[in-house]
Amino acid sequence: MSRPRDPQNLPLLLTDHLICELKAAQTALLLVRKYVADKSGADALLAWLQPYEAFAFRQGPEPDFVALHRQISKSAMPQTDDPWGRQLIDRMVLLIKEELHHFWQVREVMQVRNIPYVKITASRYAKGMLKAVRTHEPLTLIDKLICGAYIEARSCERFAALAPWLDEDLQTFYLSLLRSEARHYQDYLALAQQISAEDISARVRYFGEVEADLILSPDREFRFHSGVPAAG
Repeated sequence: MSRPRDPQNLPLLLTDHLICELKAAQTALLLVRKYVADKSGADALLAWLQPYEAFAFRQGPEPDFVALHRQISKSAMPQTDDPWGRQLIDRMVLLIKEELHHFWQVREVMQVRNIPYVKITASRYAKGMLKAVRTHEPLTLIDKLICGAYIEARSCERFAALAPWLDEDLQTFYLSLLRSEARHYQDYLALAQQISAEDISARVRYFGEVEADLILSPDREFRFHSGVPAAG
């Protein structure tokens, strides 16, 4: 925990956390858009994320995130007659709203501490997980849902591990995120099992091995989901 505890690394840690929240929302949106939403519903979800993406990729000014959150909270959800699709929409749309709210909260923390937003490179973590996803449906969908569960669960672990080493305000903030993150990984696993014709336990164990290798192997980049610090 030496690198996260170093105050000099706090700007990088918060910046990466900010981007992780956006990527989590993007992942959920892509699932809804690809598998269940009609075009109008998909377009509405894309419109939710556009101001956040424009800010993160430095393609526009910083928006009023408070006003955006209010607007999203009142927005209608995509519709479908498929029962499983309805569950996917309900859970992923809630996840998107929560992750975008967390994005705004992290940005607010950065502003209070006079930490500017600077674009950084992505960690290897999510890409490494997705490399193991099978390429034919519905196995692709099942694997993506399991990957989503691991990413959310690892975020939960990182929040809990990091909190005791931070100042009181940040500690309170990170502990406040645990409940929603825990529900997110449970939702992903439940959706994966519901869509699968077989028990997913073996596949969950397989991705557990992939994920453990990413977390326990040497990693030269310091990010929220970094592996073990590489020597030198």
